[in-house]
Amino acid sequence: METFFWGCFITGILFTIVTLLFGEVLSGWADTLAGHPIAFLQPVVWVGGVTAFGGTGILLLKYSPLGGFLSLVVAGILAVFLSALLWFLYVKPVQRSENSTGFSMKELVGRIGEVVVPIPDRGYGEVMIKVGSGITNQIAAGFEGTAIADGERVVVVEVKEQVLFVTLLEERTHTFVDGKGNTST
Repeated sequence: METFFWGCFITGILFTIVTLLFGEVLSGWADTLAGHPIAFLQPVVWVGGVTAFGGTGILLLKYSPLGGFLSLVVAGILAVFLSALLWFLYVKPVQRSENSTGFSMKELVGRIGEVVVPIPDRGYGEVMIKVGSGITNQIAAGFEGTAIADGERVVVVEVKEQVLFVTLLEERTHTFVDGKGNTST
Protein backbone atom coordinates (compact mmCIF):
# COMPACT_ATOMS: atom_id res chain seq x y z
CA MET A 1 0.00 0.00 0.00
CA GLU A 2 2.86 2.37 0.81
CA THR A 3 4.30 1.82 -2.69
CA PHE A 4 0.94 2.81 -4.21
CA PHE A 5 0.85 6.05 -2.16
CA TRP A 6 4.46 6.86 -3.09
CA GLY A 7 3.61 6.23 -6.75
CA CYS A 8 0.71 8.70 -6.63
CA PHE A 9 2.79 11.29 -4.80
CA ILE A 10 5.78 11.02 -7.16
CA THR A 11 3.53 11.01 -10.25
CA GLY A 12 1.92 14.27 -9.10
CA ILE A 13 5.27 15.90 -8.44
CA LEU A 14 6.74 14.71 -11.75
CA PHE A 15 3.69 15.97 -13.65
CA THR A 16 4.11 19.36 -11.95
CA ILE A 17 7.81 19.53 -12.86
CA VAL A 18 7.14 18.47 -16.46
CA THR A 19 4.39 21.10 -16.71
CA LEU A 20 6.74 23.79 -15.40
CA LEU A 21 9.51 22.83 -17.81
CA PHE A 22 7.45 22.00 -20.89
CA GLY A 23 4.23 23.92 -20.23
CA GLU A 24 4.14 25.58 -23.63
CA VAL A 25 4.49 22.24 -25.44
CA LEU A 26 1.74 20.64 -23.36
CA SER A 27 -0.53 23.70 -23.37
CA GLY A 28 -2.76 22.41 -26.18
CA TRP A 29 -3.59 19.26 -24.23
CA ALA A 30 -4.00 21.13 -20.95
CA ASP A 31 -6.15 23.84 -22.57
CA THR A 32 -8.45 21.16 -23.95
CA LEU A 33 -9.08 19.87 -20.43
CA ALA A 34 -8.93 23.29 -18.78
CA GLY A 35 -11.98 24.43 -20.72
CA HIS A 36 -14.00 21.49 -19.46
CA PRO A 37 -16.99 22.49 -17.31
CA ILE A 38 -16.49 19.62 -14.83
CA ALA A 39 -14.20 20.91 -12.09
CA PHE A 40 -12.24 17.72 -11.36
CA LEU A 41 -11.16 17.43 -15.01
CA GLN A 42 -9.07 20.58 -14.71
CA PRO A 43 -5.44 19.33 -14.78
CA VAL A 44 -4.34 21.40 -11.81
CA VAL A 45 -7.23 20.03 -9.73
CA TRP A 46 -6.84 16.31 -10.48
CA VAL A 47 -3.04 16.37 -10.37
CA GLY A 48 -3.27 18.24 -7.07
CA GLY A 49 -5.73 15.61 -5.86
CA VAL A 50 -3.46 12.70 -6.87
CA THR A 51 -0.48 14.37 -5.16
CA ALA A 52 -2.50 15.11 -2.02
CA PHE A 53 -3.84 11.54 -2.00
CA GLY A 54 -0.34 10.07 -2.20
CA GLY A 55 1.15 12.42 0.39
CA THR A 56 -1.73 11.99 2.82
CA GLY A 57 -1.63 8.21 2.42
CA ILE A 58 2.11 8.12 3.17
CA LEU A 59 1.64 10.23 6.30
CA LEU A 60 -1.34 8.21 7.52
CA LEU A 61 0.48 4.88 7.09
CA LYS A 62 3.57 6.15 8.87
CA TYR A 63 2.11 8.27 11.71
CA SER A 64 -1.40 6.96 12.41
CA PRO A 65 -2.75 3.73 13.85
CA LEU A 66 -5.01 3.30 10.78
CA GLY A 67 -4.53 0.21 8.64
CA GLY A 68 -4.02 0.11 4.89
CA PHE A 69 -7.71 0.15 3.89
CA LEU A 70 -8.70 2.94 6.31
CA SER A 71 -5.66 4.98 5.25
CA LEU A 72 -6.80 4.56 1.64
CA VAL A 73 -10.33 5.78 2.46
CA VAL A 74 -9.21 8.72 4.62
CA ALA A 75 -6.56 9.74 2.07
CA GLY A 76 -9.22 9.64 -0.67
CA ILE A 77 -11.61 11.82 1.34
CA LEU A 78 -8.85 14.31 2.18
CA ALA A 79 -7.71 14.37 -1.47
CA VAL A 80 -11.24 15.21 -2.62
CA PHE A 81 -11.49 17.92 0.06
CA LEU A 82 -8.10 19.42 -0.85
CA SER A 83 -8.96 19.32 -4.57
CA ALA A 84 -12.21 21.15 -3.84
CA LEU A 85 -10.29 23.76 -1.86
CA LEU A 86 -7.85 24.14 -4.73
CA TRP A 87 -10.75 24.60 -7.14
CA PHE A 88 -12.63 27.17 -5.07
CA LEU A 89 -9.68 29.11 -3.65
CA TYR A 90 -7.35 29.17 -6.67
CA VAL A 91 -8.68 27.93 -10.02
CA LYS A 92 -12.12 29.56 -10.01
CA PRO A 93 -10.91 33.03 -8.86
CA VAL A 94 -8.10 32.99 -11.44
CA GLN A 95 -10.56 32.12 -14.23
CA ARG A 96 -12.78 35.04 -13.23
CA SER A 97 -9.86 37.48 -13.16
CA GLU A 98 -8.69 36.85 -16.72
CA ASN A 99 -9.02 39.87 -18.99
CA SER A 100 -8.91 39.69 -22.72
CA THR A 101 -7.51 42.49 -24.82
CA GLY A 102 -9.10 41.05 -27.94
CA PHE A 103 -12.01 42.85 -29.55
CA SER A 104 -13.90 42.98 -32.80
CA MET A 105 -13.85 46.15 -34.89
CA LYS A 106 -17.66 45.96 -35.00
CA GLU A 107 -17.69 46.38 -31.20
CA LEU A 108 -16.25 49.88 -31.61
CA VAL A 109 -19.45 51.29 -33.15
CA GLY A 110 -20.95 53.71 -30.62
CA ARG A 111 -17.70 54.05 -28.64
CA ILE A 112 -16.30 57.45 -27.78
CA GLY A 113 -12.69 58.25 -28.62
CA GLU A 114 -10.24 61.07 -29.07
CA VAL A 115 -8.59 62.14 -32.31
CA VAL A 116 -4.81 61.79 -31.97
CA VAL A 117 -3.88 62.40 -35.63
CA PRO A 118 -6.04 65.06 -37.34
CA ILE A 119 -8.59 63.73 -39.83
CA PRO A 120 -8.63 65.71 -43.13
CA ASP A 121 -11.75 66.29 -45.29
CA ARG A 122 -10.96 63.43 -47.64
CA GLY A 123 -8.42 61.33 -45.88
CA TYR A 124 -7.52 59.39 -42.83
CA GLY A 125 -6.39 60.21 -39.33
CA GLU A 126 -6.22 58.25 -36.13
CA VAL A 127 -8.41 57.93 -33.05
CA MET A 128 -7.67 56.50 -29.62
CA ILE A 129 -10.45 54.45 -27.98
CA LYS A 130 -10.59 52.70 -24.60
CA VAL A 131 -11.36 49.00 -25.08
CA GLY A 132 -11.68 46.72 -22.06
CA SER A 133 -8.67 47.28 -19.84
CA GLY A 134 -6.57 48.84 -22.60
CA ILE A 135 -6.48 51.46 -25.30
CA THR A 136 -6.41 50.99 -29.06
CA ASN A 137 -5.47 53.42 -31.81
CA GLN A 138 -7.31 52.93 -35.09
CA ILE A 139 -7.37 54.50 -38.55
CA ALA A 140 -10.35 56.83 -38.87
CA ALA A 141 -12.12 58.99 -41.40
CA GLY A 142 -14.82 61.62 -40.99
CA PHE A 143 -18.33 60.22 -41.40
CA GLU A 144 -19.66 63.47 -42.91
CA GLY A 145 -16.45 64.14 -44.88
CA THR A 146 -15.44 67.09 -42.71
CA ALA A 147 -12.04 67.68 -41.13
CA ILE A 148 -11.66 66.92 -37.44
CA ALA A 149 -8.79 68.41 -35.41
CA ASP A 150 -6.66 66.46 -32.98
CA GLY A 151 -7.86 66.45 -29.39
CA GLU A 152 -11.54 66.43 -30.42
CA ARG A 153 -13.85 63.86 -28.88
CA VAL A 154 -15.60 61.71 -31.46
CA VAL A 155 -18.06 58.84 -31.60
CA VAL A 156 -17.69 55.88 -33.97
CA VAL A 157 -20.64 55.75 -36.38
CA GLU A 158 -19.65 52.76 -38.51
CA VAL A 159 -16.77 50.49 -39.46
CA LYS A 160 -15.92 49.67 -43.09
CA GLU A 161 -12.85 47.77 -44.26
CA GLN A 162 -11.05 48.21 -40.91
CA VAL A 163 -11.58 52.02 -40.96
CA LEU A 164 -13.62 53.76 -38.27
CA PHE A 165 -15.96 56.44 -39.56
CA VAL A 166 -16.39 59.01 -36.81
CA THR A 167 -18.28 62.20 -36.14
CA LEU A 168 -17.79 64.92 -33.56
CA LEU A 169 -19.34 64.15 -30.22
CA GLU A 170 -21.92 66.75 -29.32
CA GLU A 171 -21.65 67.25 -25.61
CA ARG A 172 -24.83 68.85 -24.42
CA THR A 173 -25.07 70.89 -21.30
CA HIS A 174 -28.16 70.48 -19.21
CA THR A 175 -29.84 73.38 -17.49
CA PHE A 176 -31.25 72.66 -14.08
CA VAL A 177 -33.85 74.77 -12.34
CA ASP A 178 -34.14 74.44 -8.57
CA GLY A 179 -37.28 75.01 -6.54
CA LYS A 180 -36.57 78.76 -6.23
CA GLY A 181 -36.29 79.42 -9.96
CA ASN A 182 -32.45 79.54 -9.99
CA THR A 183 -30.79 77.95 -13.02
CA SER A 184 -27.43 76.20 -13.30
CA THR A 185 -25.64 74.23 -16.00
